Amino acid sequence: MRVTAIASLVPLEELEDDPFLVDSRSQHAMCRAWAADRGHTVTHELLLHALRPDHRALWSDVDEGLVDAFVAPSLRVLERALSSVPDFTAECARRGVPLETAGLAEPRYSSTMKAGVHRRLSMPTAGYDGR
Repeated sequence: MRVTAIASLVPLEELEDDPFLVDSRSQHAMCRAWAADRGHTVTHELLLHALRPDHRALWSDVDEGLVDAFVAPSLRVLERALSSVPDFTAECARRGVPLETAGLAEPRYSSTMKAGVHRRLSMPTAGYDGR
């Protein structure tokens, strides 16, 4: 099964309060792990903030037959990524496209991990690749 992974685009200012919601790299990694455990392949990764459930960015790969399902790390990520989770869920059901949440344990962020996320997100144009 080909899967689109949905992550939330949350401002860096929220890093101290909720680092996982800011750390889109870890969100996508969680979705890839979930997919790999089931023999699925993540073919597309979306980074969204309050996107309308009918937006073309969500459905273009589905319409072209390139994606079979959606996965997000958790409901709370979906709540930040989409403007309406119930409407998106209904549209998925209408189109026959499964929507899953990975439901894996979120990382526990140390100050070092938070600093790494901060560096990666605050210096992307300086060539820093997060390592």
